[in-house]
Amino acid sequence: MRADRLVATLLFLQSRGRVTAAEVAAELAVSERTARRDLEALATAGIPVYPQRGRGGGWALVGGARTGLTGLTVGEIRELFLVAGVSPAAPEPRTAPRGLVRAVPQTPPADTGTSSTDTGAEAGAAPRTGVPDGSDRPPAPYESGSPHLRALERAVVDGTQIRLGYERPGRPADERIVHPLGLATKSGVRYLVAGTGTGAGGLRIFRLSRITSVEPTGEPVVRPEGFDLAAAWRSLAATMEDRMRSVTVRARAERGAEALLRGLFAGRLRLGGPLPRGWMEFEVDGPSPEVLAAQLAGLGARIEVLAPPAAREHLARLGAELAALYGPPTAPRAD
Repeated sequence: MRADRLVATLLFLQSRGRVTAAEVAAELAVSERTARRDLEALATAGIPVYPQRGRGGGWALVGGARTGLTGLTVGEIRELFLVAGVSPAAPEPRTAPRGLVRAVPQTPPADTGTSSTDTGAEAGAAPRTGVPDGSDRPPAPYESGSPHLRALERAVVDGTQIRLGYERPGRPADERIVHPLGLATKSGVRYLVAGTGTGAGGLRIFRLSRITSVEPTGEPVVRPEGFDLAAAWRSLAATMEDRMRSVTVRARAERGAEALLRGLFAGRLRLGGPLPRGWMEFEVDGPSPEVLAAQLAGLGARIEVLAPPAAREHLARLGAELAALYGPPTAPRAD
């Protein structure tokens, strides 16, 4: 588990004062490349680890070696747990091992002059910053990173309500106060799980790519009694999946369009047998006839929707609107 390895790397570094990637690799029985990546991850997370170039170089802690996790600040501990979680390259569960949580002090040392923040609680909260969905079919590439991901991770760990800007397709963005409870990933798409105080149990999911702003309010998050992120996500994801399969469109497509259809619909697509004149039949599930029609419209005359009538009517309206806006296609110019 990467969290164990990162902490073991940090403790090994503290005990030696200065180490090379090769020494870390030998100590932890990993490849030198993995050891170097872990050292870089610690530095990226804000842990005061830096490389020393040249002969006899390696990696060292700013200010010299320290003997335990009690030497880390609240921010450093939080960043360590965040960096130990899910990344686009390796979507593993963000789990803070119990041993690591126990190693974190419950309050800072008395002589630091810092506040009595419960750093152990913050470390234990960090696993809520990511839960992958193991039911994906098949996993799609991750969406480009949201500019608000870091702010959302901090809000989850800090337990702070946020004013969330959010937009849906075809609607202007609006704002609402939500209680961020965790982050989850499905088929490479990231979602925020949050309490809203309304709807079924007050829990909602928000797609990160549609979030337009994140502003902490300073008010504490109110967590539902007995809340479990993994269980809540399974329930919410199942509801979302049901919505995505509430309507079925039956159509035919030119042979050779299979790859395009799979790219659009993945596990919601069912290919049928061949039809005359080089066509094939297929079915696809979606949230509504209008949404499916809009998605299929980009394939032009390579597909023909057969049913339901609402999907055919929506395609006809889209075609008329586009023709009215752009006019008939111009004839190709002769060379």
